[in-house]
Amino acid sequence: MLDHRATKRSAWFWYEEKRQSERHIDRRHGELDVRAGICRQWRIASLIALAGGSLLAACTVAESAPTAPPSAQKVASCEALTGMALKHGRVDAAISLAGGAMVNVEAGKPGLPAPAAFCRVKATLSPVAGSTIKVEVWLPERANWNGKLLGAGNGGFGTNLLLPSLLMRGAVQKGYAAVGTDMGHFGESDVDGSWALNAPEKIRDYGWRANHLGAETARQVIAAFYEGPLASSYFYGCSDGGREALTLAQRYPVDYDAIIAGAPAMPWTRLASAFAGNAVAAEKPGADLSLSKLKLLQTASLGQCDGLDGVKDGVIEDPRNCHVNPAKLVCKGGDSAECLTSDEVATAKLLYDGPKTPDGKSFYPGFAPGAEAEEGTWAMWLTGSNSQHAKFGTAFFRYFVHSNPDWQLSDFNLERDYTLAKARVGDDLDADQPDLGAFFNRGGKLILYHGWNDPGIPAQNTVDYYERVVAANPRAAATSVRLFMVPGMSHCIAGPGPDIFDPLTPLDSWRQGGAAPERIIATKYDNDLFAFVGLPAKAGRTRPLCAFPKVAKWDGKGPTDDAASFACEAPIK
Repeated sequence: MLDHRATKRSAWFWYEEKRQSERHIDRRHGELDVRAGICRQWRIASLIALAGGSLLAACTVAESAPTAPPSAQKVASCEALTGMALKHGRVDAAISLAGGAMVNVEAGKPGLPAPAAFCRVKATLSPVAGSTIKVEVWLPERANWNGKLLGAGNGGFGTNLLLPSLLMRGAVQKGYAAVGTDMGHFGESDVDGSWALNAPEKIRDYGWRANHLGAETARQVIAAFYEGPLASSYFYGCSDGGREALTLAQRYPVDYDAIIAGAPAMPWTRLASAFAGNAVAAEKPGADLSLSKLKLLQTASLGQCDGLDGVKDGVIEDPRNCHVNPAKLVCKGGDSAECLTSDEVATAKLLYDGPKTPDGKSFYPGFAPGAEAEEGTWAMWLTGSNSQHAKFGTAFFRYFVHSNPDWQLSDFNLERDYTLAKARVGDDLDADQPDLGAFFNRGGKLILYHGWNDPGIPAQNTVDYYERVVAANPRAAATSVRLFMVPGMSHCIAGPGPDIFDPLTPLDSWRQGGAAPERIIATKYDNDLFAFVGLPAKAGRTRPLCAFPKVAKWDGKGPTDDAASFACEAPIK
């Protein structure tokens, strides 16, 4: 059977550790085969889900809402969509799938069962020379369509359609039409950035073009397949998908009516520079933090701060109130597993505080305390020569910035290389503009969320962006944007805290005229991955996620594992 303990890890770590052992799963049992396929797809997709920068929204201009081309002809069946001409390409295939049919989005990889019957539309777009974008639009049966569209974000360097397919699967189950893209390229692995080498149009596809044309394609296909008009359109993405979501709000404010941006990887050029800087510092001889040293840090963090919210549950509700001083753990004599050397103290301080410029100013936020030693967190993302920060930082500067496959991380200089990255690809990848007036003015709604214990992208970065959005849009912010911080959640999923929640339902209600969401219930399952994709999993602790800046406060009476025992209140100063 699959090891449920692995759900405590990030899917990235789980993939690396379990990939070989999966080959021994008994393939005679269909349910195990399905679950193994889902787990593998999620792991691969999650491996993609970090990187991503963001796109500078230089052209946030007011536009009229997009409409289907007047010439769109209605088709009699799903298969009749095959060969349909699109603005920048054509429909390669349209296939009717029954509920439960296996859906493969990458050759040679396990499929996922269709949650309901739908029409699977595959298209290829070539808007300019040097650009080839694969798009899939999934259309529920006509009687089951809710009149809405969900755009699904990708992750990491885009690579394929694995991650979008997971969100699209859930969307079809709820009656949404769904669209996802491969971001304009195929990668050989989760950290493969080689496709960007001397390929400016592919970088533009990845930065901003693919999802915009995906939305355009979905509208055209929907207009041809359904009798009724498209009523509402939403976009949902986490990590690079979060960057993609903000890119759409900033650059193409009429593509979607409401947007969910989780743990947005932005601004990408600054984030990738922080990756590289963190990796260089952590790789210095004697400065790397072993798992035993990370356990020291986590024990100190929880011992000092776990009870600040009135409940000792292994989760720090608001890590901004937790100020851990790693110097208190410095070795008095020789090095041992029970203390930190001065070099290890320096590394821990860097990771908590974030990298700084040569003049001592903050360059990017640091990481919150409380989950330093959890499986799949700091040990995978931040420390060691094989860390995810090292891999993604190297790939970005090697292929996007220096266009030199031989470039090495040891050559990185924060001030010089960030300046170069910003100049060369910042306009295509950085998506941190706070003025969302064009999106909000047409009724657009935005939900941001971020796990406080994200080891990939510092959670404080999203808090900072939210506060800049509020400052830049003072009148619209109260009715147009909400931020939900998730205590104990890792990168988009997993971690010690309740991490599975549904932001789409409250977003839809809000956009349709309901009240702005102020409280969303999150649940901790015995298998987070199964719960995320809709397979049976046992629910455990629940906790409310509160609209920022409020935090969940225990009433002092009810069960501490029940969300009903908590109220959303102003944080402790």
